Amino acid sequence: MICLAAGALVVSLDASEITLSWRHSVQKSLWEELWRQGPKGLVLEEARIQGSGAGMDPPDGAKLVDGFWRWKPNLPALPEVVMRRSGATADWQVCVENRCRSLDELLPAEADPVVMRPCG
Repeated sequence: MICLAAGALVVSLDASEITLSWRHSVQKSLWEELWRQGPKGLVLEEARIQGSGAGMDPPDGAKLVDGFWRWKPNLPALPEVVMRRSGATADWQVCVENRCRSLDELLPAEADPVVMRPCG
């Protein structure tokens, strides 16, 4: 299972696969990442962006499918992913089985940073 932690507060997402999304602060393009819990940590299965520009250009080999540039990042499994919340942009979105919620529905709005990691 994947959990979100902010200080001593830990929330289980009750899923081993989630989509994390946000809007770029300048370009306003949607960015999505599909994360899965693997035996060695969190695995980034797919990244996708809706458009490009302002430092959000898709890498070589990305394919345009249904309005998103999609690719498989070449990253090792990570023990955790740290998310910052500036308040200057819309909050992160967490989607589990096609149900999406803003991070502030799961943790207090002032919780910063938020760490995504395997539960346990």
